[in-house]
Formats: sequence, structure tokens, C-alpha cells
Amino acid sequence: MKYLILLGDGMADEPLQALNNRTPLQAAHTPAMDQLARQGRSGLLQTIPEGMHPGSEVANLSVLGYDVSKVLEGRGSLEAASMGIPVEGNELAMRCNLICIENACIKNHSAGHISNEEAAILIHYLNESLGTESIRFFPGVAYRHLLKIKGGNKHVICTPPHDVPGTAFRDVLVRAAIPEAQETADTLNQLIIRSQELLSNHPVNRKREAAGKDPANSIWPWSPGYKPAMPTLAEKYPIRSGAVISAVDLIKGLGIYAGLENVNVSGATGLYDTNYEGKMQAALSALKIHDFVYLHIEASDEAGHAGDVDLKIKTIEYLDQRVLSPLMKALQSWDEPVTIALLPDHPTPCCIRTHTATPVPFVIYRPGQPADEVTSFDEFSAQQGGYGYLKGDEFIKAFFNI
Repeated sequence: MKYLILLGDGMADEPLQALNNRTPLQAAHTPAMDQLARQGRSGLLQTIPEGMHPGSEVANLSVLGYDVSKVLEGRGSLEAASMGIPVEGNELAMRCNLICIENACIKNHSAGHISNEEAAILIHYLNESLGTESIRFFPGVAYRHLLKIKGGNKHVICTPPHDVPGTAFRDVLVRAAIPEAQETADTLNQLIIRSQELLSNHPVNRKREAAGKDPANSIWPWSPGYKPAMPTLAEKYPIRSGAVISAVDLIKGLGIYAGLENVNVSGATGLYDTNYEGKMQAALSALKIHDFVYLHIEASDEAGHAGDVDLKIKTIEYLDQRVLSPLMKALQSWDEPVTIALLPDHPTPCCIRTHTATPVPFVIYRPGQPADEVTSFDEFSAQQGGYGYLKGDEFIKAFFNI
């Protein structure tokens, strides 16, 4: 038996008046998803443990069956692994967004989805201007970058910028959770203020503004942590090897720590224009040599953060038509059976433009396993599914039929 998880990041949503009180999943034309629902067994999954922030790092670790409270060390260290940047025992690693500030408020978390090339110029400039022996900036993808601080204390309270669009940035600056972390909090806030001074008139931003684009005029560090210690999936479950396919450093890094091969796909952007067909073909190729593939598609999450309902529907339909449908057709001719699971990691409702901890729908299709009565894939149909309500490692155990 081979195993494939297809994860549509942030696909789940809430009923919207503009869609006649349907969710984007309900409104989208998704014949392949609905076919999978008819052939498989559905349910709801609580991917965010009680009391935890509904971040993608938490949700994806949970989907893979990890005890998040024991292994989570923030996004920074996971993304560093994907970037090939070591995190030493005395180093604090953090996600470092390039964001847009307008009228002293956070306009968006992505600096208008700045390009890799523009962002790299700005991050190198900041590292030259603000970097020291203890502070280093590393360029990543689009708006997602890395900050490392030697001797930094992880017990600081940071606000994810995608959670607070429209908020005065000074109201959500870094705070110390314990007295020993005050120096780290002060350092981070000083870096934010200095970055705004340095970036405000940078030629890259002047050119962006002249073209009517949002400037990347501030950094925003968040999700602090040290190097994680976590078992691989092969040590936990009945697989010998696996692969992760994603455009997002966070998911790539999580996969690396989970012992999965990181498969890069040309043209994978993490946005609605990603290379859907290339990721689908990469998943088929990886399944031929591995027991397990984790195929992650980011686009719906970004549409949710933008509050763009039409775009979110389009990204869901793209995943259905350009990824799931050809995958299912190709796998029909394989001699070895493949178990397929489809789910989001968390909802990203367009109405609030950020993640929530609401349970997400899932479906598991296992050749030869009787189906339940569910006939479509969406947040409400899944409530009637044969798996019921799952949490913790119950989903991954059901997926691997443990």
C-alpha cells in the first residue's frame, strides 16, 4: 500500500452571504473531490490543540500525528531546515516577514506579494545594515524570510502579521513573556523600527510605489523557537520512506525534520499561479519510489488572507481539476493500491482574513474499504462522515490503518 495526503492549505471557510450562505468549498465546482467523498469515508479533524494558536506549523504537525506541545519550536527553525541554514543550540530562529505599513498600520503581511528578487535585495541590505555577529537575516521566498539571534530568548510574545491587518503596528510589537526575555523583545522591536527607517526610501520600494505596488517597508519577526527534536514519520508509522512537495519553506522544513525527501518543483509559487500540474506529476513520481507523499498546495490560504472570495473558489477548483482529478485517473492504472487523504490544515475564512481553530473536513479513500454516505467534500457534509470527529493522532492512525 502507498499513501498520499493532499493538503489544500486554508481551504476551509465559513458560510458567506455573497455565496448564499455557502462556503467557498460548497460553491466551487469540485467533481473530483466529490467523487473521492463518495468513494471514501469522511469526518472532521481538530488540527489545533486546545489553547494553541491556529498557525500552519501547529496544524500541519498535528495532521502528521505529532504531539505539538512536545515538538513545536516555531516556524523559524523549520524554515531554516528547508533553506539549508543550520540552527545551533544557542540560537533563536524566527520567521521574518517583509510587510507593508501604511499610516502606521499593518496594511498586509506580504508587502503586496513582493517578488523573490526584490525581497532578496532588501534582506541582504538589512543584513548589511543591521546584522551583527549575533543577528543575521537570511533571504527566503517572496515575503517569507529568516532571522537568527544568538543567545535570544524564545519566551517572547509575537503577533503573526496576517492576523492583524489594519492594526496599528505599535499596538502589536513584541512583548516579553518572562523577565529574562525582555532584552530579546527590546532587540526585536528596535530591529522593526530601524528596518522602517532603512526601507522607507530604498530604490526597490520607490520603484514599487511608482508602479502602484505596496512597498516592503518593515520587517515583522514572529514564531520564535530553537532547533526542534522530533522523531521521523518512519520511526512512528509503517512506512519506509516519504517525500514532501510544497512551495512553502515551513512545510518543506517540517518534512525534513519528519525524515521526508524535499522535492522541489519548478514554478511552484505558493500562490494561485503555482505549477499545479508540475506538483501533481512530482507526486506521482515520488509515489513510485516512496511509500508516502505529503503534497501541500498553499494557494487557497493566500486567497483567504486576501479576503478574495472569487480567487479562493478558483484556487479550490484548480486543485480539483489540475491536481486531484489527474492524480486519481493516473492511480487507477497502478498495480499497487494507494490510500488518498484530502483535507485543509485549518480554515482561513475570507471574512476575517486569518486562520481559525475550527475543525476541518477530511476524506480518506482506501481501495477496498466500504464508503460512508457522504457524497460531497465540504465543511458540513463531512459532519455526517463515518469517521466522526477526530483529534490528536487519530487521523494519521486512521490514514495508515493502524
